[in-house]
Amino acid sequence: MAIIDYLRGKIVVSSQAMPGEPFYDEKCMHAMMQSVINGGAAALRVAGARDVKMAKSFNVPVIGLTKPDKLPENWRSVVYITPTLDDVRELINAGADIIAFDGTSRPRPDCTLNDIISEIHSHGRLAMADISTLEEGLNCAKLGADIISTTLAGYTYESGEAGETPDFELLEKLVKTIDKPIILEGRIWLPEDIKQAFELGAFSVVIGSAITRPHLITKRFVNFNK
Repeated sequence: MAIIDYLRGKIVVSSQAMPGEPFYDEKCMHAMMQSVINGGAAALRVAGARDVKMAKSFNVPVIGLTKPDKLPENWRSVVYITPTLDDVRELINAGADIIAFDGTSRPRPDCTLNDIISEIHSHGRLAMADISTLEEGLNCAKLGADIISTTLAGYTYESGEAGETPDFELLEKLVKTIDKPIILEGRIWLPEDIKQAFELGAFSVVIGSAITRPHLITKRFVNFNK
């Protein structure tokens, strides 16, 4: 619980890149992590055992997850964030302090949501549920998830199409109905977004693309007048 207390009111940076992207190179990823830590990130959210082990060298809490090298074409309807018990164990063995997993109601390959959360807790780690709707958040809280995050809001059929801005409406509903740390993640591009998130009661904020995905940042500028 000390880790959760430490994250209150803090910024977490999601330092991730897909295979084939320039920043996926191990040296580049290490430099990225060092840069965001130097800038004040309180914790790192990273994908895969390699990057979990790397992130642990910075002496900050590490949120670990797994996901495929390439998202499936039907990504809106399938679980791809830490989908199996083997994925959970891989992250635990790598040293992740918090395990992030898909907390939606969609079927998993070899287990249930309860199995995922129980496996995480059996190793003394914290369970972070990435959800897309209020109902999913309530269910994960009931099952014992330690942290609820809006990560998948707008990226499932159940939550509809993603807008240009963070899902503040979902954040507000989660904060009002669930007595657990609620994290805002997804489509955060401006400092004003962070201010609004904390005003609405967010426990922490996770920022990814706006900091660590140069090609997406560049694309926003290039497409500004299109």
